[in-house]
Amino acid sequence: MKEISDILKAFSQAKIEGKKTALATVVKLEGSSYRQPGARMLVTEDGMLTGAISGGCLEGDALRKALLSIQQQQNKLITYNTNDEDDVEIGLQLGCNGIVHILFEYINEEAENNPIRLLEELQKERKEAVILTLFSLEKYAAQLGTVLFYRNENSLLYEDESALEILPEVKESLRNKATIVKKINASQTEALIEYIQPPASLVVAGAGNDIQPLAKMADLLGWEVTIGDGRTAYATTKRFPDAKRVIAAKPDEFLNQIVIDSETYFVLMTHNYKYDLEMLQLLLKSDCKYIGILGPKTKLNRMLDDLSNEGIQITDEQLNRIYGPIGLDLGAETAEEIALSVIAEIKAVMSGKNGASLKYKIGKIHNAIPYVD
Repeated sequence: MKEISDILKAFSQAKIEGKKTALATVVKLEGSSYRQPGARMLVTEDGMLTGAISGGCLEGDALRKALLSIQQQQNKLITYNTNDEDDVEIGLQLGCNGIVHILFEYINEEAENNPIRLLEELQKERKEAVILTLFSLEKYAAQLGTVLFYRNENSLLYEDESALEILPEVKESLRNKATIVKKINASQTEALIEYIQPPASLVVAGAGNDIQPLAKMADLLGWEVTIGDGRTAYATTKRFPDAKRVIAAKPDEFLNQIVIDSETYFVLMTHNYKYDLEMLQLLLKSDCKYIGILGPKTKLNRMLDDLSNEGIQITDEQLNRIYGPIGLDLGAETAEEIALSVIAEIKAVMSGKNGASLKYKIGKIHNAIPYVD
């Protein structure tokens, strides 16, 4: 979502300045590549790039293709074969061992449901959704592009009626929370059916100086940051300009103002034992999948003992959601290093990973997006 948010901001600015734009999207991948299907980049007619479709190796040539799409006001599909280092036509010598198919879409602002308009729907609610992009690998074939947005029946938006034929697959993608690339029946048209989660919501109990780098790092990743603390002098927007919300309140009042969904992650870092303990007690009643607690193991054990003495029985499932001491074992000491450790652990939990070094990983770094023939 961070990339999409940046693209929407860049498009808004380009529109103000009267600049034409094109959207480049990785729609299919064969083999390995730096970015997966769904990666996007906005290109303005004066060559400004927002987002990324590779590690930087494709962007130069992609810029030229995007400008051609803008000039001709047509959608185009370009294939980059990174297996062939001697390919004179591409001449990029990428060495990524993959074939990357990129769709370039001219953004026609007069079209009611152009690609940018559909992407804008993602920001209207903190809910998951699916974006459908239709393309063809056939030379000279018409490229329909990003044509449908779906969150529920009431939110359905589409640019081309042909997209409705694949609506059952779109709904299935939402149910399965999975992105797939699918060939449509006997035609040469293929579909990127992209499942998109809402941005992560990081809720931090604590407004000390050590929270400031944490809030900055989370914002850099595109996470929505909420800060809460009982101290009104600390919990201020001036101290946390990167936070979406800053709330000065007691634990129960704080949580009453928070919507907890599947992408909400909590960090308890107030340096106030009683505040953190009350927060933990309240959060155990929720279904948030991450509760990080700053401090040594002795502090966590004391908190669990205190809750037990109050007659609160903590289940194994609840214990599995508590991370204390908080963060990955990086040898962190400074506030910035601790923030990095915490952010890394939350990202690992978010992705269902263990946070180990990729040096020891067997197999591909990324899970391949399924292709359904």
